Amino acid sequence: MTVTEIKNYGHNKGSISRYRGTEYRVEFGIKTKIEVIVEAELADLVAQEISLAGRTGEIGDGKIFIEEVEQVVRIRTKETGITAI
Repeated sequence: MTVTEIKNYGHNKGSISRYRGTEYRVEFGIKTKIEVIVEAELADLVAQEISLAGRTGEIGDGKIFIEEVEQVVRIRTKETGITAI
């Protein structure tokens, strides 16, 4: 699992902030990106659990993308496939 703080530009149009008496629009929102690689048969279950844990019902809850990983190579050991995960 990899968790990264990211900036995104989405439909929620940013927010208005104030600095030293001046208002300005912040176009990018700070979000958290979670990347998880699991075996194919666990993908739906993991997506469901992430949805249950992360859903607030508010704009910005995010999206889950499920993709197939064709190959994994661990650079240090040159292991491939499931042993590289």
